[in-house]
Amino acid sequence: MIPTFQIDHLGIAVRSLSSAKALYEKLGLSISPEETVEHEQVKLVMVPVGESRLELLEATSPDSTIAKFIAKRGEGLHHVCLKVPDLAAAVARLKADGVRLVSEEIKVGAGGHRYVFVHPASTGGVLLELVQS
Repeated sequence: MIPTFQIDHLGIAVRSLSSAKALYEKLGLSISPEETVEHEQVKLVMVPVGESRLELLEATSPDSTIAKFIAKRGEGLHHVCLKVPDLAAAVARLKADGVRLVSEEIKVGAGGHRYVFVHPASTGGVLLELVQS
């Protein structure tokens, strides 16, 4: 049986959560309460859209990944996140195949989700996040 994958969310880097949230609220979408992920130096909200979500990300430090992304590229799509059935097995398979990961350590982020990022050098230029379903 082929494992089931789906898009969990699209991560969008923004300068201001309050400004970014306003558009989605005007569309009538619900917004999750703000969360802070200290080790990523980011605060975020999730915007449910169908079976997926948009993750709006604001830097909490000028040297955070999101702040550096915005300084270099401006606001916009930061990453695509796929939900995988077995994160540890996916990471082991990718490592065995020589796929470059941002970090080989599985981390815990917003909502308690376990995640890992696949480096854009291995994905055709897109930062890919994998989370446990």
